[in-house]
Amino acid sequence: MAVPPESAASAAANGGEAAIPKQRTSRDHVVIRFAGDSGDGMQLAGMQFTTESALAGNDIATLPDFPAEIRAPAGTLAGVSGFQLNFSSNEVFTAGDEPEVLVAMNPAALKANIGDLAPNAIIIIDKEAFTDSNLKRAGYQTNPVVDGSLDKFQVFQIDVTRLTTLALHDLGLNNRAVFRCRNLFVLGMVSWLYQRPIDSTLAWLERRFAKAPDLLEANRRALKAGYNFGETTEMFASSYVVEPARIKPGRYRNITGNSATALGFVAAAVKAGRPLFLGSYPITPASDVLHELSTFKNFPVYTFQAEDEIAGVASAVGAAFGGAIAITTTSGPGMNLKAEAVGLAVKVELPLIITDIQRAGPSTGMPTKPEQADLLMAMYGRHGESPVPIIAAATPSDCFECAYEAVRIAVKYMTPVFLMTDGQLANGAEPWLLPDLDKLPPIKVEFAKDPKGFMPFAREEETLSRPWAVPGTPGLEHRIGGLSSENLTGNVSYSPANNELMVRTRARKIAGIAREIPPVEVFGDQDGGELVVLGWGSTFGSIREAVKQARAKKQSVSHIHLRYLNPLPGDLGDKLRRFRKVMVAEMNLGQLLKMVRADYLIDAFGCNKVQGRPFKVSEITNRINRALEG
Repeated sequence: MAVPPESAASAAANGGEAAIPKQRTSRDHVVIRFAGDSGDGMQLAGMQFTTESALAGNDIATLPDFPAEIRAPAGTLAGVSGFQLNFSSNEVFTAGDEPEVLVAMNPAALKANIGDLAPNAIIIIDKEAFTDSNLKRAGYQTNPVVDGSLDKFQVFQIDVTRLTTLALHDLGLNNRAVFRCRNLFVLGMVSWLYQRPIDSTLAWLERRFAKAPDLLEANRRALKAGYNFGETTEMFASSYVVEPARIKPGRYRNITGNSATALGFVAAAVKAGRPLFLGSYPITPASDVLHELSTFKNFPVYTFQAEDEIAGVASAVGAAFGGAIAITTTSGPGMNLKAEAVGLAVKVELPLIITDIQRAGPSTGMPTKPEQADLLMAMYGRHGESPVPIIAAATPSDCFECAYEAVRIAVKYMTPVFLMTDGQLANGAEPWLLPDLDKLPPIKVEFAKDPKGFMPFAREEETLSRPWAVPGTPGLEHRIGGLSSENLTGNVSYSPANNELMVRTRARKIAGIAREIPPVEVFGDQDGGELVVLGWGSTFGSIREAVKQARAKKQSVSHIHLRYLNPLPGDLGDKLRRFRKVMVAEMNLGQLLKMVRADYLIDAFGCNKVQGRPFKVSEITNRINRALEG
């Protein structure tokens, strides 16, 4: 990449002539983490660095880490915000186990992240932030930069605040505005260090500050000053180059899981030819789906920010009754509150998508941290026999396909459907190959129109789905509600035999979805072997990488990943029984494990983690080795 002309100008100003180009070292991948106070702009720096890496052609995976407290005291561990990125010239499955580079904007950011670093990692710190008061807030008794505790790392102390101030000194901005530009200085410096193209960030700044020319100029200067500092300083003897990855040709965009979920819903509604309604109450980490869908004014997309979780799901049930593609979004605590209305949707058999973006619990728990502990809630968390299909996304981009599939199943079988993601997928990002919309599966909506012989619970023979009759259609007036309904007519019935008939029929309808679930794919030994690792949701990347590493060592280890959790694939039991040992890896205490053991009577065992953090590849690798050793 060409060095901006400002680099030569800066070099000339410092020494009278342009600097000799520095050495460039090739790397196949880099894991970098930006960390600082929640107001330091680390998420923004990380996302822009991600965009730069995507445009450079690398495969990427990200892991944003937000503080759980909205206004934690500045400089404390509780207020640290982080953004981790793994960019590579090879296929990437995770955001990386150990950062090789840490940008720490203050002592708290250093202390919160130092334990995760790889040996000999690069640490870049804002030297001026390591004051006695900041060290005390972070819990340090001595300054780690000078007490020898960082000797096993490569530490670069940079006067980020002073250099940013010098670059902006003549713009007339107040100290706060200047201070907020430090993240752009750091972004420019790290972009030079890893030869990232900064054109996309400059273009983003043009859009972001189009109406604030003074802030636009300040951020442009800070970005370029950081880039030029990397080029001209004697601190960095070399920059690093990560070559583009070999990926499938096509048009890509960088996408987060929440954005992919929203786009999947819009695509499904357009394919179905129906308006989309989202009734939702804001809750971390699901709120971005609501925010995203509210921007699609050019489509028949309607978003309703309800006063609470119950109103959100109840409004969506009403929208489904009225013929819309109805969505509600939530996270763990909201699942509890929505349960009764979901049971109503099961009982009256209306298509409704409940998107559960899981977070660590119970109760408020750790609202910004990921977990997979809502599976049994989705399976059984309603009174009465009320089975609901469950689909789980594996990666941020897979959220698009799963959202689309959830709508397809809901409409075809006239049933609520749970779509499960989590905080890791919701906020994580990866390159997404834009799909050919013409090749997406059809979503056929047929409303009942003929009043002759109409019965609200007359069923389609194959799917057992009832007719979707829009209120106001002449001659199709009918009664549905929470009370036990008579078969066919929907009239209130207290007949014991009728109640059992309706309960069993709904259960058979959901079980019948298994007929169209694709066969289980085994990554590894198709005919069986020593060990298979079974997973679902966001564990996909960590499991796949761990299994790849095991197979590279000639170990007999395979991987099965599930998208459909209720009903489970019809051939899953047969595939699992081909292996001597079955390990279920999930971020809970063994919820899928319980289902597998109960359904298939297989003596599976768990690999479990409930720390509000994704699995490291090394954690699964260690568990695999222990299992193989008996």
